[in-house]
Amino acid sequence: MIKRTLLFSNPAHLSVRKQQMVVSYPEEKKEAAVPIEDVGIIILEHRQITLSHALISHLLGNNIALVTCDSHHLPQGMMLNLNGHSEQQEHFRTQIAATEAMKGRFWQQTIKAKIRNQAALLSANGLEVENMERWARKTASADPDNFEARAAAWYWQKLFVDFIKNFKRGRFEGEPNNLLNYGYAILRSVIARSLAGSGLLPSFGYHHRNKYNAYCLADDVMEPYRPYVDQLVLEIVRSESDYGTLTTELKKKLLQVPVLDVKIGGQTSPLMLAAQQTTGSLYKCYEKTQKTIRFPEL
Repeated sequence: MIKRTLLFSNPAHLSVRKQQMVVSYPEEKKEAAVPIEDVGIIILEHRQITLSHALISHLLGNNIALVTCDSHHLPQGMMLNLNGHSEQQEHFRTQIAATEAMKGRFWQQTIKAKIRNQAALLSANGLEVENMERWARKTASADPDNFEARAAAWYWQKLFVDFIKNFKRGRFEGEPNNLLNYGYAILRSVIARSLAGSGLLPSFGYHHRNKYNAYCLADDVMEPYRPYVDQLVLEIVRSESDYGTLTTELKKKLLQVPVLDVKIGGQTSPLMLAAQQTTGSLYKCYEKTQKTIRFPEL
């Protein structure tokens, strides 16, 4: 079932009543109700939003990712269920027991899939990708030659070339990095939610190992999905004359990330459901019943 992504950008009080999330708007003196089982991600943007403890418990019990935003209205933190799977402890042990060789192969598969998807997006826009296809083929276990970085340099140089001169990808760089950052934050929450549902520890990655990062595994797994966000941002850049400010309308377009159509396993699926296939296959790789992580193909 495709779950909804809800954005709250006005003052509100959120509570629970009869398995429904009740949203009360004090300034408008009205309320609305949403079935909790229909929700996958909630983004809290306004500083004057309050939640009841009972609602938080129900949200986490239904494996809903609760995302909070900073003073600039950008996603800042995330709350997830600590008991997302019936065999949680066994899955944790299996994940932690992975050898360095296994982790290297997982990263190799991840980067191959990412570069191929980046190349597919460039190719669909009439841009040269022969070198990227070569880098994807040559990527070895753990990517010791850092083909990921080579591909990224070429990719970002070309992707927005028809619209922006000298684009530089970076979290604090100019537009449309604001759109990319927001889209990636939503994607990260989708992947983290799927990891929790598959009984995996989001903080224990197979490549990312920053001790200050609570979602290293999510950052690993989301890499091949990034080009789907890039494609959406490219469409916005093509159609919008002003995207320097992250308006409510632009956010609504970026909130489509969880329901974007992706190809995985030879079939088309909403990104949120594809992510569940990816994280489920990842666990099978950890337990050595499967060799290949199932990633989408753009």
